Amino acid sequence: MSSQGKILEGIKVVDLSTFVTGGFCSAMLANQGAEVVKIEQPGYGDAVRHSGPPFIKGESPYYWTLNYGKKSLELDLKNDRAKEALYELVEQADIFIQNFRPGTAERLDVDYETLTEYNDDLIYLAISAFGQTGPWRERSGYDLLIQGMSGIMDVTGEEGRQPVKVGLPMTDLITAMWAAFGSMTALYRREQTGEGEYIDLGMLEATLPWLTKQAGMVFAGEETRRMGTKDPVLAPYQTFETKDGYINICILNEKLWGELCEALDRPDLPEDDRFEKNADRVDHLDELEEEIESTLAAKTTDEWIEIIAEDAGVPAGPVYDVEEALNNPQIEARGTVTEIDHPELGEVPVIEHPLRYNHAESGFDSAPPLLGEHNREVFRELGYSEAEIDTLESEGVFGEEES
Repeated sequence: MSSQGKILEGIKVVDLSTFVTGGFCSAMLANQGAEVVKIEQPGYGDAVRHSGPPFIKGESPYYWTLNYGKKSLELDLKNDRAKEALYELVEQADIFIQNFRPGTAERLDVDYETLTEYNDDLIYLAISAFGQTGPWRERSGYDLLIQGMSGIMDVTGEEGRQPVKVGLPMTDLITAMWAAFGSMTALYRREQTGEGEYIDLGMLEATLPWLTKQAGMVFAGEETRRMGTKDPVLAPYQTFETKDGYINICILNEKLWGELCEALDRPDLPEDDRFEKNADRVDHLDELEEEIESTLAAKTTDEWIEIIAEDAGVPAGPVYDVEEALNNPQIEARGTVTEIDHPELGEVPVIEHPLRYNHAESGFDSAPPLLGEHNREVFRELGYSEAEIDTLESEGVFGEEES
């Protein structure tokens, strides 16, 4: 494997965001080699630092998952000298990220118009719940609200029961990935034109393209509904109960249906008019589920995985708990969950991001930073002497006293 370093080496990101939407975006950029300076509230930091329990020696593992590979700089933006220092950072930055409610950046003097006075080819990413325009622009919004308003909860859960949110901060992460994608495309455009960019990204709009199948049903004039793990257009494509747990089986065509029935030793199923074709099976989902589960009840999940997935080659997999998802032979073989040195805790777990290049490196080089860990380092890199950094500290740039 030849290596040319990391793709975003030399790119500098100033991240003024909190929680997930900006944080996961800048973590993605850090994973690809960008230098990310995380600007935090003195003495308190990003609110996600306090998200828990659980905590490990005062540190939030949730915070770790969003902030590997970054530098932490405390800046009191109510302090004029701190604001000047931020502008010095922006002069050298390629990307600036904030996720304030519209209007807040202007009040803090960190809006696009202000920052481009210091750096006219800056890529400025403004993330908010509903975007910078429209009647809801000034509303605050979080993942739960957006899951409800985007239609995700309308199609998640069991039929006849209340809507359910996805168990992850899904719309935060969707938005973060659009943010990273937008940053990369804006960088590419800047290479072509020399121009910076302003990106207006709203969480609600970020989520709607992910509706795909359900949106297609609405476009066709059909109603969507909650179906548990069942699928509205494929069958069987769902979770089934086994002797000791659960198994997911995914049948996308008639060839796989025949192979599944052979693996289950149920040649009667394809001959049944109710189950002959996919459309027939979709129309008789409940009866199909009953027939398949009556067979699956005879063996354990592991036994069926060997029969269905390993021997027959039919798409099937166990339903893991989170610990099993993080610790299994495939993940271990790929080196996805590893450890990284932490300045106070020794080694902490790290979930590596999945892009594996043939001609470039990727991966996190450092642990999630302690609050203010890089206060002095960031200004050394700007050319400040130790005495000048002492002066910044005495002027309250890092807060009342350095963390």
